[in-house]
Amino acid sequence: MHSELSTVEIQPKSAHKYSVIWLHGLGADGHDFEGVIPELHLNAESNTHFIFPNAPIQPVTVNGGMHMRAWYDILEMSLGRKVDIAGIYQSAKLLTQLIEQEMDKGIPSEHIVLAGFSQGGVIALHAGLTFPHKLAGIIALSTYFPTLEQLKSELSVANNATPIFMAHGILDSVVVIEAGKAIFNALHALEYNIEWHDYLMEHSVCIEEIGHISTFINDIFS
Repeated sequence: MHSELSTVEIQPKSAHKYSVIWLHGLGADGHDFEGVIPELHLNAESNTHFIFPNAPIQPVTVNGGMHMRAWYDILEMSLGRKVDIAGIYQSAKLLTQLIEQEMDKGIPSEHIVLAGFSQGGVIALHAGLTFPHKLAGIIALSTYFPTLEQLKSELSVANNATPIFMAHGILDSVVVIEAGKAIFNALHALEYNIEWHDYLMEHSVCIEEIGHISTFINDIFS
């Protein structure tokens, strides 16, 4: 497995105060959410370093072993989604390295947001909720969480109160909304500071959702 991730980056135009690390979904790449940034109208946009990592290229079982950018292998398409747990841990470790690189530049962990779509959301949740220092927030879009049971024994108390934004499309046929809502309910039961949004869309992102993400980030970067 790769020892570090290649990235697409948007550098801050003014003093670097905040960082957002945003992970794409299966088969996409770091450019996938690059165009969302101007649409967010963030108050601190000029002070924010945006990092869009590229997932490693690897074979994906449910796609006939085709090689593509993936954060981990997906072994079956059922609601339970048997997945490559070791791969999730490896990608979460690579994401942790990116967080630590920002901290090494002098950015406090409390000024770093993790965001992820689909597979990327899995990695953002896993890395964020086990990270030993408090983060600014976690955004988990159209996703689920195969390592929930592991989290219960590995969670970091530093991020018990970290705001979590979960959102999902009602018409999603790739990651059905029931899978996402089950994770929201489980994290809510664990008393995480989590909010839920759903939209009349498929496995994608919509304008209304971007508006809600904007409010979420502006609130925590205020």
